[in-house]
Amino acid sequence: MRYAMLIFGDDREWTALSPADEQDLMKQVYAWYERWQPTGKIADGGAELEDRTAAKTVRAGGNGQPVITDGPYLELKEVIGGIVILECDDLDEATRIAATWPLGAGMSAVEIRPVMSRE
Repeated sequence: MRYAMLIFGDDREWTALSPADEQDLMKQVYAWYERWQPTGKIADGGAELEDRTAAKTVRAGGNGQPVITDGPYLELKEVIGGIVILECDDLDEATRIAATWPLGAGMSAVEIRPVMSRE
């Protein structure tokens, strides 16, 4: 079964990292991928998201027309900064793998959620 691993953090902390700290963090992330990719547990290499200021939000308007706003609609400290799709036997296994993600340096939490299949 597939599970989405949503990586949360404060993107203001990410953008404030020194080049050396950013390089160290990326080494930890690459090491995580090197550990889990050969096991077949990573179904998709994932995606790192741009800063939330680059976002647009589309919502239904009162007249049935879409309303588009710049950036995220809510003012949140933590935002989703990346996503990885895992292929695991169950939620417990996905949680064990996600628990090895290198937290810190602006990455404060990882949420694991089953991916719906409508087959």
